[in-house]
Amino acid sequence: MISIKEEIAVPSPPDRVWEVISDPSAVVSCIGGAELGASHDDGSFDGALAVRFGGLRVKFAARVALDLDEPEHEGRLTARGADGQGATRFSAGATFRVAEGQTPGSSRVFCDGEIKLNGKLAKLIESGASMVVARMTKEFTDELVKACAATAEPVAAAAGSPAPAPSDASAAVSRPTGLIARLRAWWAGRRARRQGQSPHPPTPSAGASAETLGQVGQGSRR
Repeated sequence: MISIKEEIAVPSPPDRVWEVISDPSAVVSCIGGAELGASHDDGSFDGALAVRFGGLRVKFAARVALDLDEPEHEGRLTARGADGQGATRFSAGATFRVAEGQTPGSSRVFCDGEIKLNGKLAKLIESGASMVVARMTKEFTDELVKACAATAEPVAAAAGSPAPAPSDASAAVSRPTGLIARLRAWWAGRRARRQGQSPHPPTPSAGASAETLGQVGQGSRR
């Protein structure tokens, strides 16, 4: 069995850190070798993680469930899966919590968990687990700090003068697309349902409104 007990310091307020750490797509972007797969009707989702143990690279696939306590900034993650060849199976459980840091505007993230392994690679993985966990924790901390700092930019812009509207080209680059966009939309809807709200329908873009007005105008000229 592999035990994990970590405390991470982040120089951002707890609300901002929770916003990032409670979003699976944001967390995955902070972990090298991690991938998100399909979501399921029960709220769980598929995930994968490739980890190198010495000269051996192992890719695990899992079904992941995430339960969140928004007011307390606490969550619990459970996962079950196996490596790509099915030679080693695992089950994992972890709790995490975001709390005030030691200085104003900072946070601490606490994580406690354990991973149980069964199969041919279990002993090899357990023997190198401490180094792998230490390396991944450092990488995750660095990326989490960057992600939390990035979420502060829109807040800072709103507090000052309005920023110029982005060009069509820049908007296309900044707009999330593909799987990550679908996952973000699914997760936003799930969080809204947890809070007894219904997700707001998307607002038509200015381009779409202009196109609609143009069609109406053509119809009136006929």
